[in-house]
Amino acid sequence: MPPDPTRFAIDPALQRYPRMAGDLLQAWDAADALLLEHMGGLGLTTERIALLNDGFGALGCALAGLDLTSYSDSYVSSRAMALNSGGRLRPVGSLDELTGPFDLAVLRIPKNLAFFEDQLCHLSQLLAPGAAVVCAFMVKHQARGSFELLDRLIGPTRTSLAHKKARLIFAELTRSPTPSPYPQDVPLDGFAHPFVHHSNLFSREKLDIGTRFLLANLPRGDFPCVLDLGCGDGALGIAARLQSPASQVVFADESWMALCSAQASHARYFPDEPRCVWTHCYEGQAPESVDLVLCNPPFHQGHTVGEAVARQMFADAHRALRPGGRMRVVANAHLGYPSVLRRSFGRCRVVATNRKFQVLEVTR
Repeated sequence: MPPDPTRFAIDPALQRYPRMAGDLLQAWDAADALLLEHMGGLGLTTERIALLNDGFGALGCALAGLDLTSYSDSYVSSRAMALNSGGRLRPVGSLDELTGPFDLAVLRIPKNLAFFEDQLCHLSQLLAPGAAVVCAFMVKHQARGSFELLDRLIGPTRTSLAHKKARLIFAELTRSPTPSPYPQDVPLDGFAHPFVHHSNLFSREKLDIGTRFLLANLPRGDFPCVLDLGCGDGALGIAARLQSPASQVVFADESWMALCSAQASHARYFPDEPRCVWTHCYEGQAPESVDLVLCNPPFHQGHTVGEAVARQMFADAHRALRPGGRMRVVANAHLGYPSVLRRSFGRCRVVATNRKFQVLEVTR
């Protein structure tokens, strides 16, 4: 097929996920548009293509007629792709599920460089010799070191001109296959065994200070079911079960790698399997089914900063808790979460404070 830069167009009807009233942010950006324009000029026909980190499906929906395998660690992105494509796009959630050889890899560069390194290491083992790699990014979000990683793991790089503050990086596979250094064992203060940390884990190299403060202020008692909401590596749920060994632990996160980390770390302490839920906040789960929720909520979704995710977590926790069940939250003191929690739960108690954080407790 002859090159046609207009061959792949973004569907203006694409929507972000979750769909919220008043959300005016669109489901694509200039980097998606620039990448699709470049793809149209390649004259693609039978090539096997790996697509990584498609935000809400703008790329996958436009390229759906090709031999495409899509990967995403994010439940939110995967759900958006499925909805925007009418079920045609079903991304794999694990890098180990990608099966080569691929003739072309297309990536949105993630903000986490360790995650990018992990992906490039896998691609170095899955791409055909000389296969092309095309990476797209918004200039303001460019991760430092991305050029160096591409050069070291794939081959020499070159860039496109910037257009609407977006740019592309090009490389061809000339390097030898490189095994990924992830996951890694990471010792955490106060725990007897190292935790398993995959590459896209928040605070991958150490225990983040918010979680550390909540760990020092866990509630005492026996809780039949403990939900570690936005679990990351599972430190909160594991610590709660160490205090109450008979508890069932549920790990919930929108990152597949977070759940893998939590599950593997749990196995180093307990012989049974935890329940792991890959979802947005705790949507779609059984109401009145847990007795304690522990949560260190994020204040961003990708590059978008805000309180929407935390507010949804609180609403989902209220629905999931049994009457009399409790939730403890750690949050930056300036965020004003006590008033948010009072609107849902009626009362909010400040358990502990330091110079940066508050530990808050509410009861269903």
